[in-house]
Amino acid sequence: MRYFFVAVFAAFALALSGAVQAQTPAAPAAQAAVREITRIAGEAYRFRNNGHFSVFAVTPAGIIATDPINAEAATWLKDEMKKRWPDKAIKFVVYSHDHADHISGGEVWADTATVIAHDNANELGGTVIELNWVGRNHSNNSLVMRFPKEKIAFAVDFIPVNAVAFRNFPDAYLDEWIDSLRRVEAMEFDILAPGHGPLGTRANVTAFRNYLEDLRGQVLAAARAGKTLEETKKLVDLSKYKDWSGYEQMSQLNIEGVYRLVQATRRPNQ
Repeated sequence: MRYFFVAVFAAFALALSGAVQAQTPAAPAAQAAVREITRIAGEAYRFRNNGHFSVFAVTPAGIIATDPINAEAATWLKDEMKKRWPDKAIKFVVYSHDHADHISGGEVWADTATVIAHDNANELGGTVIELNWVGRNHSNNSLVMRFPKEKIAFAVDFIPVNAVAFRNFPDAYLDEWIDSLRRVEAMEFDILAPGHGPLGTRANVTAFRNYLEDLRGQVLAAARAGKTLEETKKLVDLSKYKDWSGYEQMSQLNIEGVYRLVQATRRPNQ
C-alpha cells in the first residue's frame, strides 16, 4: 500500500476533461442542479452535486478540496465557501481518480492553485489527509483519502454503500478490486464517504466485497461448467441483495460484466 500526504493544489482537470465516460448519467440540462454542503465531522464537509459527492476540509490555513465534479459545480462550491469562510481560500485539491465526471472543473480553482508536493503536508495548519493507493479496482488510479482526525475515508466509485456495482464493469480489474477492498477494510476509519449515495461505515466495505466475491464465485462456477452467458444469468442468484440500490437495473449487467471478465482470464482447463 502506498501512502502520500497532501500538501497540494492540483489544477489539471482541464487537461483531463475529455477523460473516461461518466460513472452515472448527467442530469438533464433543463433540470436545476441539487447542490448542498453538509458537515461530516470536525473539519470535514461533504459537497453534493446531484448524484455526485466530494469532500473537503476547512483548516486554519485554508481549504483542502477534492473532486470539483464540473465547472458549474466548482463555481457554486467556491462561491459558497467564500460566503461561509471569507478568510479562507481553496489551497489544495486532490483528485480521487481520472474519470471526467468527478475531476472536471478544476480550472475554476486555479487562481489559488498549489502544485502537489507530498512532503510538505505539515504546512497546512497541521491538517493531514492521507492518500492511499490500494491497487486497481474501478480504475487503475483510484485514491482513498483518509482524514485521520475525523476517521473518515473518501472513496469514489469502487465502494458503493448498500448498492450493487455500476453497469457491466466496463473498465474494472475484478480480482484486484476485491484485494483493494480488503486493504480499505484494514484502514482506521468510522465513516465511509462514497462518491455517490449515502454515507456508510467499514461494514459497507465488507458487505460490498462479499457481494463481489459471491458474484464472481457464482459466475466462475457457471463458466467452468461450460454455461453460456444467458444460462449463467439464469443460474446466478443475487436475490439476497434485492434491497440494494440499483439491483433491478444493474444486477444482470453485473453478471454480464463478470462473465466477460472471467472468460477473458480463465485458463483453457479451468
